[in-house]
Amino acid sequence: MFDYPLIRSLAVLLACLFLGACATVPGTGRSQLSLVSDQQLTSAAASQYAAMIRQGPLSTNQKDTAMIKNVGGKISRAAETFLREEGLASEIRDYKWEFNLIESKEVNAFCMPGGKVAFYTGILPYTRGEAGVAAIMGHEVAHAIAHHGRERASQQTLANLGGNLLGLGLSLGGVSGPTGDLAMTAYGLGSQVGVLLPFSRAHESEADRIGLTLMAMAGYDPAEAAAFWRRMSEKGGGGSPEFLSTHPSDTTRVANIERYLPEARRRAARAKK
Repeated sequence: MFDYPLIRSLAVLLACLFLGACATVPGTGRSQLSLVSDQQLTSAAASQYAAMIRQGPLSTNQKDTAMIKNVGGKISRAAETFLREEGLASEIRDYKWEFNLIESKEVNAFCMPGGKVAFYTGILPYTRGEAGVAAIMGHEVAHAIAHHGRERASQQTLANLGGNLLGLGLSLGGVSGPTGDLAMTAYGLGSQVGVLLPFSRAHESEADRIGLTLMAMAGYDPAEAAAFWRRMSEKGGGGSPEFLSTHPSDTTRVANIERYLPEARRRAARAKK
C-alpha cells in the first residue's frame, strides 16, 4: 500500500533542508542553495588543479604568461575589494589565487573554487590583448566569489534527493516496470531542462554582471566584454537551442552585458573614492 505519511514526511524534510540552507550572492542579492561545504570543494579543486598544472603543458610564451598573471593579479585584488564592500572581508582568506596559461587549442578558461585560474592559449586570439583577457578573467573569478560551484553541487544533491524520494514513492506505490522507468526518466529530464540548465544560464549571466564590475574596478573598460562576446559569436559553431544549453545565447549575453555596463562603471567609480 502507498505510504502517504512517509512520503509527506520525506517531502517536508526535503523542504526544510532546502529552506534552511540558503546563502546570498554578493553584488546581486540573489538567494542560492548551499548544501555543500566550501572547504570540501576548495580542497578537491586545489588537488585537481595541481594535477592539471603538472600535466600541462604550460605555455612557454613568457609575454602571454606574464599578461595572464598580471591581469589575474588586478582582477583578484578587485575581487577582494568587491568582497569588502559587500561585507564579506572574512571570505578573502579562503582564496589562494593562482593563474596559469596552458598550451592548448581549446578556447576556454576557468576559475575553480578557491581561486585557481587556468587560461588556454586557444582563447587568446579572441581576447586580443589585456582588456579581452580581463573580461574573461573577471567573468571566471566572479563564478568563484559568487560560489556558483557550491550552488551547482548543492542543486545536484537536491535533484538526487528528489529522484530518490520519487523512486521510494513509486516502490511503495507498487509502480514498477515501464511505467516506473518512464516516471524516473520524466523526472530526470524535467530537473535538467527545468531546473539545472536554467540555473546554469543564470550563473553565466550573474558572472557576466559581477565580472563587469571586477574588470571596471581593475581599471579596464567593461565594454570590452561585449566586444569579446561579439567576436565569439562570429566564431560560430551553432550549438543547442538556448533552453537546452548551459550558457545564454551570444545575442542574449551581449544584450545583458550592455544593460549591466552602467552599474559596473558606477561601482568602479565609487570604489575609487
